[in-house]
Amino acid sequence: MIHNYNEPKYKNRRKNLLRTLTEKGIRDTKVLAAIEAVPRHLFIDSAFADSAYEDCALPIGFGQTISQPYTVARQTELLAPQPGERILEIGTGSGYQTAILCQLDAFVYSIERFPQLYQVSGKRLRTMGYRKLMLKSGDGTLGWAAYAPFNGIIVTAGAPVVPETLKQQLADGGRLIIPVGNNTTQTMLRITRIGDDFSTEEFSSFTFVPLIGHEGWNNSST
Repeated sequence: MIHNYNEPKYKNRRKNLLRTLTEKGIRDTKVLAAIEAVPRHLFIDSAFADSAYEDCALPIGFGQTISQPYTVARQTELLAPQPGERILEIGTGSGYQTAILCQLDAFVYSIERFPQLYQVSGKRLRTMGYRKLMLKSGDGTLGWAAYAPFNGIIVTAGAPVVPETLKQQLADGGRLIIPVGNNTTQTMLRITRIGDDFSTEEFSSFTFVPLIGHEGWNNSST
C-alpha cells in the first residue's frame, strides 16, 4: 500500500519534475510515466520530503545518495528495458531505481553492498507491492552469476574501469549502463554485447558515489 501517494502537493510536484526532465532532454515516454508513477518521497527520510521532487540527489545514509531524478531517467532511457527482460542492478540504495525498473515491467535482480540499506530497501519495495525482483547484499562488481545472463545491467555507482565480470554476464544483445571515471566525474557508457564482441558508446558526464568492490574501487582508494 502506497501511503500519501495522491496527496495534491506531491502530485503537482511530480508533474513539475516531469516538465524539468523533458526540458533536460528525456524523451522516452515510458520512462517519464514510470517516474511519474513512483512516489520518490517514500524512498527518502521524511526530513527531506519537501525536496523529494526537486532534480537533486539526497542523502540516504552510509555515505550513499538517492540519485537525482534526471540521472535515474537518463540511465533508464539508455538501458531501454523491455517488459519481461532480466535486469541486474548494481547498487540498490534506497530502492528508487529498482522501483522504476519494476514499473517498466522488467524482472529485476539487485545487489546492495550495505546490509542495512539492503534490509531497508527490501522491506520498502515489498511493502509497496513490487514482486518481480530478487535482492541480495554483496559485492556488486562480481554480478550475480547464478541468474546470468542478463538482458541489461545498470550500475548506480562510479567505477574506475568496466568490471569484466559484468560484461561477461550480459546476454547477446544485452546492454551495460555504467559511469566510469575518477572519484569526482564519470562518463556514462553503454556497452552492448554482440556475440563475443562489445561495442561502447559514450554519453554525458555525471557524478556518482564510488563503486566499491573486487572489480571497482577498494575501500582504501576512496
